Amino acid sequence: MPVPGPGYSITIRVEAPPSASAAGDLTSAVGRVGGVITAFDVVESHADRVVFDITCNAMSANHAKDITDGLDALPGVRVRKVSDRTFLVHLGGKIEVTSKVALRNRDDLSRAYTPGVARICQAIAANPEDARRLTIKRNTVAVVTDGTAVLGLGNIGPAAALPVMEGKAALFKKFAGVDAWPVCLDTQDTEEIIRAVELIAPVYGGINLEDIAAPRCFEIEARLREKLDIPVFHDDQHGTAIVVVGALRNALRVVGKDITKCKVVVCGVGAAGSAIIRLLQHQKPGDILAVDVNGIVHPDRGDLDSNLEQIAASTNVERKAGTLHDALVDADVFIGVSAPNLFGAAQVATMNADAIVFALANPDPEIDPVEAQQHAAIVATGRSDYPNQINNVLAFPGVFRGLLDAHATSITDAMLVAAANAIADVVEPAQLNASFIVPSVFDNAVAPAVAEAVKNAAQAN
Repeated sequence: MPVPGPGYSITIRVEAPPSASAAGDLTSAVGRVGGVITAFDVVESHADRVVFDITCNAMSANHAKDITDGLDALPGVRVRKVSDRTFLVHLGGKIEVTSKVALRNRDDLSRAYTPGVARICQAIAANPEDARRLTIKRNTVAVVTDGTAVLGLGNIGPAAALPVMEGKAALFKKFAGVDAWPVCLDTQDTEEIIRAVELIAPVYGGINLEDIAAPRCFEIEARLREKLDIPVFHDDQHGTAIVVVGALRNALRVVGKDITKCKVVVCGVGAAGSAIIRLLQHQKPGDILAVDVNGIVHPDRGDLDSNLEQIAASTNVERKAGTLHDALVDADVFIGVSAPNLFGAAQVATMNADAIVFALANPDPEIDPVEAQQHAAIVATGRSDYPNQINNVLAFPGVFRGLLDAHATSITDAMLVAAANAIADVVEPAQLNASFIVPSVFDNAVAPAVAEAVKNAAQAN
């Protein structure tokens, strides 16, 4: 399943004899162990040696070592240095603060800082809403985490979560011009997290909760929404749900099915799965079966927490019990946000004709996409190396752009549905096919379309 990719890209500086076959010998050595060369440069040339920089993609850190060992083993070849290009990107962090105003002389300083700034402070003290107009609050989002559910790495803590939050902030700026800042809290206590976010809220126009483990994330988000006068958005829940619902709308168009007649199986009922189910219910599907590690969720199962109790009460109209494999029989849609390698082609064959499979576990999905394609009409994953990538970056930048532009004080399901429809509609009807149900994350039309839809929904609220 894993293939060489840029996440494990390395540049290897090697010395080799100045023979006519040197370049061929080096590229062959990389190829023999499965590396993919993306650049090959001569950096020094001497009478007795040539120095090359070989940049290649690997599958893992161990695979990268296999590549360098293979080169080092060639007669007359010496590996001088290996640079991990991913680590180089992160050196010193990925974001910075820059000033929007020139500070060239005392005149500039007097307006931007003291004494002129005192007038702005007084204006805000007299009318607190002016903070949105006269400070960074109008365009700034806090990306808040406690480091308990970072990517697929689990509970690795706030410091280790920081590179992800930096990356999130960079995406906010790149795709929607939103200034976002990482806030990594050194606590996993629900009450402390809520209080910490309350205390910093005056600076921000919105709060993006990120990588906080379920079920605490549900309570944290709900209570912050009650307490704050700015939107609170848990991206692992709602960002995922928005993109899934938008992609599913287009997938159903391709196969010609009506969602009100479809049976949908959602595997994984944590933060993402629960939000997907709740947002899908606005589309009124024929039925939804939720599946977790203990099987199909139903009211009589006896091991349900409060979140699962709510889901059990609004899904599985026939109160079916059993395993994921049982749930897939006669299903039209599978949406997985759970764990790798849970089923195979044989189970997809038990689904209805023109089945849709969204296997979104990362980096390894619930089913190998190649296996799923044997029987499913449409397959989507969370990966960038297959068609139909379901990626939150399609949602959150535009969502917050719209919220900030509307000066929204809260976020509603109507705004989330509007965002999902906007993402779906970026794909023109003439473009729709089984391999293209969502736009590219680099499509410049996505964030503005989502922002406009969310802004309109917020202003209509």
